[in-house]
Amino acid sequence: MSKEILLVVDAVSHERGIDKDIIFEALESALASATKKKSGKEIDVRVAIDRETGDYETFRRWQVLDDEVDPFEYYDKQVLLSRITEKHPNLVPGDFIEEPIDSVEFGRIAAQTAKQVIVQKVREAERKKVVDEYQQRVGEMLSGTVKRIERGNVIVDIGQGIDAIIKREDMIPREPVRNGDRIRGYLYEVKSQARGPQLSLSRISSEYLVELFKIEVPEIGEGLIEIHNAARDPGLRAKIAVEAHDERIDPVGACVGMRGSRVQVVSNELAGERVDIILWDENNAQFVINAMSPAEVKSIVVDEERNAMDIAVDESQLSQAIGRNGQNIKLASQLTGWDLNVMTVEEAENKDEEEAQKALTQLMDDLGVDEDLAILLLNEGFTSLEEVAYVPLQEMLDIEELDEETVMALRERAKDVLLTKAISDEEQLGDAEPATDLLEMDGMNEQLAHQLASRNIISMEDLAEQSVDDLLEIQDMDEKQAAELIMTARAPWFAEEELADNEVAKSDVVKDTVIDEQTVASEDKK
Repeated sequence: MSKEILLVVDAVSHERGIDKDIIFEALESALASATKKKSGKEIDVRVAIDRETGDYETFRRWQVLDDEVDPFEYYDKQVLLSRITEKHPNLVPGDFIEEPIDSVEFGRIAAQTAKQVIVQKVREAERKKVVDEYQQRVGEMLSGTVKRIERGNVIVDIGQGIDAIIKREDMIPREPVRNGDRIRGYLYEVKSQARGPQLSLSRISSEYLVELFKIEVPEIGEGLIEIHNAARDPGLRAKIAVEAHDERIDPVGACVGMRGSRVQVVSNELAGERVDIILWDENNAQFVINAMSPAEVKSIVVDEERNAMDIAVDESQLSQAIGRNGQNIKLASQLTGWDLNVMTVEEAENKDEEEAQKALTQLMDDLGVDEDLAILLLNEGFTSLEEVAYVPLQEMLDIEELDEETVMALRERAKDVLLTKAISDEEQLGDAEPATDLLEMDGMNEQLAHQLASRNIISMEDLAEQSVDDLLEIQDMDEKQAAELIMTARAPWFAEEELADNEVAKSDVVKDTVIDEQTVASEDKK
């Protein structure tokens, strides 16, 4: 019988490629089940098989419970601590006591039970093996054959009896796929489920685009060209940023290939998606200019605090810069990681003038200086009180038109104004408390909510009644953010108006129905 057990373990282990310990554990579980069935009671049984000889022993077990357990239900496999303390003084609740009992033979019943348990354990082990193997391959591209299509989800046979799934939302829109087609996807998730491991592939991720270029462009695999980022509008257009680590290589040309051969292969794999190859640049402004291709950028203004850039183009190229449905500007923004705002050259000049005038007025008011001195400071790059107060002293002394006495007076004045503002803001923020609906509103943070509350804007209703100009008085607030906050606050107004319109419409229908009924009744009388 011992030899038979060892033979079963060896056979199943070699046939299924499963670790022998898993098979032994399955046999122990099967023999324990057969023992419980033979006893006719709900007892707890443990079987221990010697891994070398195949001999096995069987033990009946009781779990030790605290005396305060109520109700005490399982007498056949549980025991109270007080009843065994004298015999087993070192046990604590949660431990087990065991005593040897007769073992069942590894006969037909035990073998059938063992077979069922082994099959189950083998399946679990195979699933775990698949999960462990492919968990390490997350981030790779896999290929296979379309097995079937279920509600838009594509089931792919990737070999060795393993299926992967490309969910409908991970498929390229309107891409034709049929059973038997060869298809590839980017492995982004592996999950263990009751029905087996689920391998999720994507054909719309930017990582998939990168992996395709790695295959088609050998220089990328050799490390001569690096892909910094990619952005996609699946099935329509994509942008990818590349850099060469060898000055002799043109990274854009290498990715495009002879007569566009390489990029065309990638495009065909993506259902005709147009791919722009962008030259990466460590200078953020130049990188954005490159990313805006094919539109030609005339000027660019960088706002590092807001992580945003204003881009000016000729009016004739405005539609091209924005792209169809904002596609070009959206992809460029995703590729570079900057919030991009496109405008015409004329609009950019007007905006610059407005901001310069605003900064000029602000400096004149805050520092109490005349227009000529404020213009001088602006021309020298001093656009805020912080810069006037805290830049190195020598930078201001280097301005020919300013003497030391004037410089020191300007710096002291700037520091005094900043201190006064800080004290005022702190007092106001401490006194006023914003309402809950204002704090929880989309686009709101706690600091901004307290700043609004300090201006007696306590609730969403208060905010909805404000104008954009009212909010521009808040530090670091721009027109776009102010307008968005006000529209969000006014959203309940629009919802109420729509509801009221619907009620009026229903009322009109009822009135018309009543009038019609009265008319019919009158005609009947006549």
